[in-house]
Amino acid sequence: MNTLTSVAIGVLVLGIILFRQVQKRSVREDSRPILLLVLLVIGIVELVQFVQGHPVNATGITMLLASLVAAGAFGAIRAYTVRLWRENGTLYRQGNLMTVLLWLVAIGVHFGADVLIDHSGSAKGLSSVSLMLYIAVSFGVQRFVVQGRAAAMARQLA
Repeated sequence: MNTLTSVAIGVLVLGIILFRQVQKRSVREDSRPILLLVLLVIGIVELVQFVQGHPVNATGITMLLASLVAAGAFGAIRAYTVRLWRENGTLYRQGNLMTVLLWLVAIGVHFGADVLIDHSGSAKGLSSVSLMLYIAVSFGVQRFVVQGRAAAMARQLA
């Protein structure tokens, strides 16, 4: 898959995630993270395919890893913007404008890393092709923290 296609699909996936973030949804503590797993697998496959066809130096790898750490940090921060509440015995969650803004900033940081990687002399497009992996890491950390907050809330209310 070329870089432009990866970015276009990444933007589409981000749109779906942003839409779902602001929807009132029940927190199912035993829910399966299917979307997260799909994003993670696609992200890893795209990254491996890219690295097999392009030489990537240590600077590029280090910058990509730093970008993924930033993805996790943004996910953890965003998780605390998600409102949790109980209604009719069901625990719900809903993101807000700050949740969406932090997603957009996180994606901006990722594309900023792309520019830095391109100018570092590493493989051009490395960060762009890793967009799905970046989204998966950020989404996964956010989900993990929200699930933890929900479990703590459920224990308090029990």
